[in-house]
Amino acid sequence: MFRENSHYYLSMNYIWTKYFVIMDLNLIGKTAIVCGSTQGIGKAIAIQLASQGASIVLVARNDQKLLSAKEGLDTSQGQKHHYIKADFSFPPELKLLVENFMEINGNVHILVNNTGGPAGGPIQSAKVEEFTQTFNNHLVCNHIMAQAVIKGMKEEGFGRIINIISTSVKQPLNGLGVSNTIRGAVASWAKTLANELGEFNITVNNVLPGATNTVRLKSIIEAKAEKTGQTIEEIGKAMANQVPMKRVAEPEEIANAVGFLSSNAASYINGINVPVDGGRTACL
Repeated sequence: MFRENSHYYLSMNYIWTKYFVIMDLNLIGKTAIVCGSTQGIGKAIAIQLASQGASIVLVARNDQKLLSAKEGLDTSQGQKHHYIKADFSFPPELKLLVENFMEINGNVHILVNNTGGPAGGPIQSAKVEEFTQTFNNHLVCNHIMAQAVIKGMKEEGFGRIINIISTSVKQPLNGLGVSNTIRGAVASWAKTLANELGEFNITVNNVLPGATNTVRLKSIIEAKAEKTGQTIEEIGKAMANQVPMKRVAEPEEIANAVGFLSSNAASYINGINVPVDGGRTACL
């Protein structure tokens, strides 16, 4: 395997040494679309992929936040960043905007589907409209984004589709009836897509964040505090204590998993759900 009298050689984008393999996390020359990328987990993912050398296409609905996020991305490796202003509440408009962008700017190698979750509440009292809207925001828009990039990924012989979902895919969470239902559907969609695209060197995987220090988590804690009369500190501590590591995640820790799955180092990882939750999910 190794050259005689040589400590290393370069092959298949890896550096092989006599003792170990250095993972190739380099994304230079790759373009990544990151949805919901002006705050929280989405923004952390955009920053991470840019730090690995990728050019980023931010997708969100606020011009000012998009511009601010774009200006904060690494450009030291020749990256050229763009953004698309789009609202996932209007799938036909999203489809048009993304297809127009692709026609002008060319192929995309990495797609990160990431959309904020719906309001909480028990499933028995959920309105039909809540299911419909959430289905459109998540599964339908994910599908639109995937269809826009798959042809180019096949042409490039490389593709990564990564969906940010929730640990509820493995273990439904109390009080999140609509979210549990639709996120499960997204996971099934992704597995089916992984089976179809694997032969083209396109992988499809899901990252499942646990409780993460984001604006959404803070709003959930505040709502629970108002409902129960407990303090925000008490609820936050109780939530952290449910995790074996006794803390919630930071967005950057979710982004690290996405950075790995986007790279050549994850070339044979396909069709899986990856919890990033500090061990909170009880099932295997």
